Amino acid sequence: MVFTDYRRPSSYRQQKDSSSVHRGALVLTTNHILQFAEKYGKIFSLRIFGPRIVVLDGYKLVKEVYLQQGDNLADRPMLPLFYDIVGDKGLVASSGYKWKQQRRFALSTLRNFGLGKKSLEPSISLECTFLNEAISNEQGRPFDPRLLLNNAVANVICVLVFGNRFEYSDNDFQSLLKNINEAVFLEGGICALLYNMFPRLMRRVPGPHKKVFSLWREVIDFVREKVNAHRVDYDPSNPRDYIDCFLGEMEKLKDDTAAGFDVENLCICTLDLFGAGTETTSTTVYWGLLYMIKYPEIQAKVQEEIDRVVGGSRQPSLSDKDNMPYTNAVIHEIQRIGNIIPINVVRATVEDTQIGEYSIPKGTIVTGNLTSVLFDKSEWETPHSFNPGHFLDAEGKFRRRDAFLPFSLGKRVCLGEQLARMELFLFFSSLLQRFTFSSPAGVEPSLDYKLGATHCPQPYKLCAVPR
Repeated sequence: MVFTDYRRPSSYRQQKDSSSVHRGALVLTTNHILQFAEKYGKIFSLRIFGPRIVVLDGYKLVKEVYLQQGDNLADRPMLPLFYDIVGDKGLVASSGYKWKQQRRFALSTLRNFGLGKKSLEPSISLECTFLNEAISNEQGRPFDPRLLLNNAVANVICVLVFGNRFEYSDNDFQSLLKNINEAVFLEGGICALLYNMFPRLMRRVPGPHKKVFSLWREVIDFVREKVNAHRVDYDPSNPRDYIDCFLGEMEKLKDDTAAGFDVENLCICTLDLFGAGTETTSTTVYWGLLYMIKYPEIQAKVQEEIDRVVGGSRQPSLSDKDNMPYTNAVIHEIQRIGNIIPINVVRATVEDTQIGEYSIPKGTIVTGNLTSVLFDKSEWETPHSFNPGHFLDAEGKFRRRDAFLPFSLGKRVCLGEQLARMELFLFFSSLLQRFTFSSPAGVEPSLDYKLGATHCPQPYKLCAVPR
């Protein structure tokens, strides 16, 4: 079953939305990148007042460069906006020795707490239960599920990082999630672009970029409070979460200041885990529910498989995944066509690097155009259509696709990929087991989107009717 995605009739069309100048500017930039690739080839560079950016287009080139030149593309460039917010701290913005030490520590610590293991499944399943109860309370009335999804997904990472979850009725936590959503949206705007071009000027003038700083300050203050609370009752013999483990590492490596094990870096690393572990996964589920109300035939087919494999007396489990190829295929197709990060987070060359016939100097910004990967017409049969068949073979069994790279690849591949995969399957299958989703009466579902730092649906409402 194939459904045309009218957001992208030919390439990646500009949304006709004049309500937001910065939104339109970003969509136009994405269109231009696709057009430039058609005109200038798979490798080209851009310079808009600021530093030169080398863009890689298409699955084969992105894979080749990110894997074969992985060590040479492991740094992050110093972008003024983000540097002024977090400096060279954290897991996302740092480079070199500090980044290697922090990534190693984060991966090993989160694995100890169940990342990628069955031991984490009960925490996710419990959150599925709370989410289902919250949706049931809407009693079939139209509502926007965005904040509930954010809260549910955030709670999974909160247990790993902070050691506890938050009630959906916690207004302070709801405000925090709203702040993160707004900051991420504004970071993709024209003011953020201008800030990176003209930082000295933009630091002095008013605009939405000032709001970005105030929003992140509030979020960082929240994280700092949690860190300070952990320091009061920290027991090195019984670490409860990532923060406790980091405090222990601070003591072990107090003489290795270059590794970044200090309180300020702990706050930024925690922010990175919390923010990155929430925004992309919840946005993917948000797209997923929108596609289910847009294409009820697919929703019904997913529910039939859930009923047949799981039934209604228990929640879906990760052990069911291999027996639910259609549901798995739908989730992968949502990730592909949802295209949450259209252009991969930029990287920087560690040293002079040869890419194809071009010599790329040290410190040059390089990025892979993930839109060109996830919609590569040489890799996908119907790239601009919502087609779960992309991930099914002739016998209806799930098939992996090499060009499925929503988490990127190489040295900077998303460290939360395993967690995101677990969450997407359990949240999505649990929701469709319990509810049938539809548009409010008289409302036609729209696939219009807004672009900030992530690619997200325009706010919408749905009705959730218990099954």
